[in-house]
Amino acid sequence: MAVLTEKKNGKKAILFVDDESIILLSMKSQVKHHFGERFKYLTAENAKEAWDLIVEFEEEGNAVAVIISDWSMPGMNGDEFLRKVHKQFPSIEKVIITGFAEETLVDALDKEIGLITCLKKPWDEMELISAITQATES
Repeated sequence: MAVLTEKKNGKKAILFVDDESIILLSMKSQVKHHFGERFKYLTAENAKEAWDLIVEFEEEGNAVAVIISDWSMPGMNGDEFLRKVHKQFPSIEKVIITGFAEETLVDALDKEIGLITCLKKPWDEMELISAITQATES
């Protein structure tokens, strides 16, 4: 499958990945309130669901601009998921959110895939908005 880096006419999306639906709803609500209709907002409760969404969205001629992924999830952790995404879709910007990841692990992930940032749970809404703004402007 070819890696598509630039979509000119398609819709851009922000994808939220977390195994807790209340967190997905909260992040999506905060971000949508700030950015409005500028983006499509996708949510997934695990890495497999998120991967399928990315592939389908990209195949439709759209682009996922940013992924905000939880670190600790059943099945596949966020760091492993973001590494997989980076290999196939390197132009997607990546943010990880965590309640407990070690700083050395976050630093290693950043060096490998170029994270925009790591947000700590509970996150600050303005930090989340700032991370997405930075990601969409890079």
